Amino acid sequence: MITIYHNPRCSKSRAACDLVSTVNVNEPVEVIEYLKQPLTVEQLKALHAMLGGPVLDMIRTGESEYEELGLNAPGVTDDQLYEAIVRHPILLQRPIVVRQGRAIIGRPIENVSALFD
Repeated sequence: MITIYHNPRCSKSRAACDLVSTVNVNEPVEVIEYLKQPLTVEQLKALHAMLGGPVLDMIRTGESEYEELGLNAPGVTDDQLYEAIVRHPILLQRPIVVRQGRAIIGRPIENVSALFD
């Protein structure tokens, strides 16, 4: 199963969907529009475990909510970041593609190809 956390208004997210459809190895694809179906804290933690790196890598720091919520302040915890994404799903990086227990943020879009090597 390939899962794409997708925002249809994002050109990079649309490109990831297109890329997956061209390299798909006959695996089912689930597209989750996370703005309509926000992830839970538990789902975000599982996704983070597959991505690796700091939780902050999952955050779109350029969104106005990032500063408005004070997420750029020193001492913000991972749990606070998870909760912020749950309440404001626009903060989640996009696209995120998951395959075979691995996840990648598709920025740049070429990153997604690594899941099919």
